[in-house]
Amino acid sequence: MSHQEHHRLHRVGWLRAAVLGANDGIVSTASLIIGVASANSGHGAVMIAGTAGLVAGAISMAAGEYVSVCTQADTEKSDLLLEQKSLKHDFEGELIELTEIYQQRGVESALAEQVARQLMDHDALAAHAHDEIGISEQTSAQPLTAAFSSALSFTVGAALPLLTTYFYRANNLTLVVALSSLVLLGILGATSSYMSGAKIITGIVRVGFWGTLAMVTTALVGIAFDVAV
Repeated sequence: MSHQEHHRLHRVGWLRAAVLGANDGIVSTASLIIGVASANSGHGAVMIAGTAGLVAGAISMAAGEYVSVCTQADTEKSDLLLEQKSLKHDFEGELIELTEIYQQRGVESALAEQVARQLMDHDALAAHAHDEIGISEQTSAQPLTAAFSSALSFTVGAALPLLTTYFYRANNLTLVVALSSLVLLGILGATSSYMSGAKIITGIVRVGFWGTLAMVTTALVGIAFDVAV
């Protein structure tokens, strides 16, 4: 009977960016709407603020993810170039280094050297990239994927409280936006926890706490500005 495990590490790049973007889209846009509405601004002003927040946030998230992941990619490339030089000028020294890594993981000396030699004969750079530096295909930086995932998820997340604001024009707008956003955050937290294999309740509480804190804080800022005026 075959034994096959379904790991989730290959999702880490795009899943992290997507969760970050959606969470930020909901929280920042809902908080902005609540803050402006709490200052007794007109419905048009609230919509303009929310729309501007969506556009600016999506571009900012894409740019931030791209620059951040590019920095990671540059670091990985620099380490790989350094490793290539070391392999070219001191192959035996790199063999000893890889052997010691396997020994530290519990492999006996002769077998560790045999494994290291076979892996380096097959692909020396890949062996050192994986076991010495910690770079693999599953975790390697992908700037465009991260930027696109983050921008798209931010836009989707931000559109939800903005649509609520567009269709709901009663006096208790802040409460409706806050409650609907918390529901959306709960769904996001549950979904991301399920996809990452974590406890669902943990994901819900995590995003719910920070979302509530952001919306309450911006509501107080809006009230304070309204009182000052």
